[in-house]
Amino acid sequence: MNYDDFQHILFERREPHILWMTLNRPEVLNAADARLHTELVEVWKTIDRDPWVRVAVVTGAGRAFSAGGDLKLVENAYRNFEEIARILDEARDLVYNILNCDTPIISAINGAAVGAGLVVALLADISIASDRARLADGHVRMGVAAGDHAAIIWPLLCGMAKAKYYLMTSDFISGPEAERIGLVSMCVPHEELEPKAMEVAKTLATGPRYAIKYTKRALNQWLLQAAPIFDHSLALEMMGFFYEDMMDGVNALREKRPPRYTSGSR
Repeated sequence: MNYDDFQHILFERREPHILWMTLNRPEVLNAADARLHTELVEVWKTIDRDPWVRVAVVTGAGRAFSAGGDLKLVENAYRNFEEIARILDEARDLVYNILNCDTPIISAINGAAVGAGLVVALLADISIASDRARLADGHVRMGVAAGDHAAIIWPLLCGMAKAKYYLMTSDFISGPEAERIGLVSMCVPHEELEPKAMEVAKTLATGPRYAIKYTKRALNQWLLQAAPIFDHSLALEMMGFFYEDMMDGVNALREKRPPRYTSGSR
């Protein structure tokens, strides 16, 4: 894909050689429909093919970074093997494409970050959260296992005890608390988020390109060594798309009420 092919991501070139990317579905808090989910998978390869770009910064338009997957996308996959297989492949490619992207990535987390949005926010090489940010892995709330990125990176970032608590409860984490437990690189006042992201981006863009690139590549080996854990978690997540609990979670979110899970009442 070329930059002109993207419908829901805006691109702005900023000096020195910084690509500023904005997830742009603000009317739905930048939730990832099928199109945006595909774009989030493909954009990292597009960036790596652009010789001008030395650093990429990703943020969200409006009040949110990204409110996760569009509920219609999830509903369409319920007990639909072919759609589940497609989502599995895209979810897998999203994680590996980010990890294999040689361009340094900075996330400027301006608000809520859930689901696919949280994958991008936390797999970025440097994650900067606003003090208004709220992060959550909502898989368990949706009635499926925490797949995507969670199993490979949360224990490394914040330790197994915190990872198990937040992944098994789907509780939200504020920007300051995310910094305190090590889930993000730093948290700054909301009005300072963009200037801080640009400051860090300029440092990387004007630094020793190959030293930064190869430092990133070496550190990402920790995550790539956990590939079997990730693939296992993703398969377990997809199993949940065949069980009633998933639609229990979807309906609760749609109706804005506490969920009542089929398996929890037996």
